[in-house]
Amino acid sequence: MQRYFIPPEQFGEQQVQVTGEDARHITKVMRGKPGDKVIVSDGQGRVVLAELSLLEPEGVTAVILETMEDTSEPRVKVDIAQSLPKGDKMETVIQKCTEIGAAAFVPFLSERTIVQYDERKEEKRIARWSKIAKEAAEQAHRSRIPDVEQPVKWKRLLELFDGYDLVCMCYEKELGEQLRDIVQPFVGSLGPEVSSRVLVVVGPEGGFTEEEVAEAEAAGAKSVGLGRRILRTETAGMAALTCILYETGEMGGV
Repeated sequence: MQRYFIPPEQFGEQQVQVTGEDARHITKVMRGKPGDKVIVSDGQGRVVLAELSLLEPEGVTAVILETMEDTSEPRVKVDIAQSLPKGDKMETVIQKCTEIGAAAFVPFLSERTIVQYDERKEEKRIARWSKIAKEAAEQAHRSRIPDVEQPVKWKRLLELFDGYDLVCMCYEKELGEQLRDIVQPFVGSLGPEVSSRVLVVVGPEGGFTEEEVAEAEAAGAKSVGLGRRILRTETAGMAALTCILYETGEMGGV
C-alpha cells in the first residue's frame, strides 16, 4: 500500500490533507479515486490508514480509518556522520542508510575532504538531501523521516559526541577492535525497553588522519575496523549501520 509523509499540521482529528507533489502522485501517477486506501504518516511516528474521499487540483483529502502501530523504527537510534564525499555519493549514503534504518545524518568536513564545499548552495543541497530521505523512508515503509543536518566542521562534530551513548569511528587502519567487539557488549548492556543513541563516523575518500583519530578517541569515540577489506566511503556507513542493527535484533540478529 502506498505511503505518504505529510506535515503534522495537515493532520486533523478525522481526516488528513495531502498537498504538493504527493497529491499529484496520488492523482496522476497512482490514478487514485475515492475509496482507495493509503498510509499516511507525519514523519514523527504517527501513522494512520486513510481512505481517499476528495481529489482536487489543489490537494487530496482522506478520511482517517485507524491509527496504526509504529513498528518500523529501530529501538537503537543510529545516526550517520559522513565526511562529505565527491559527486552524488552523499545522496547514495542518505538513500540507502535511510532504507536500512538510520535516524539522522550529520555531514561534516574533515582534513582530507576532497569536495569543495560551497556554503552558498547549502540551502538547496539540504533540501535535495531531505527530499531523498523522505522518498527513501516512504519506500521503506518507515514512520519517521531521518533528519539531515547542516554540514559541520570537524571540531564541532567532536563536540556532538557527548550527545551519544556510543560513538563508533570507522577507521581502515584499525587492526585491533572490530565493530562487533564494541557493539555486542554495548547492546548486551541495554534493557529490553531502553532506547539509546549511536553515532557512526565515516571519513572521506582519503580516510582520517592519525591526528583526527586521536582527537576523536579523546572526545569519546571508539575506533573500529569493518573487517579485512577496505570499503568505499559511501559503503562504510551502510555496512556499519547494518551490523549494528543486526546485533540489536532489527535485522534478524539475537
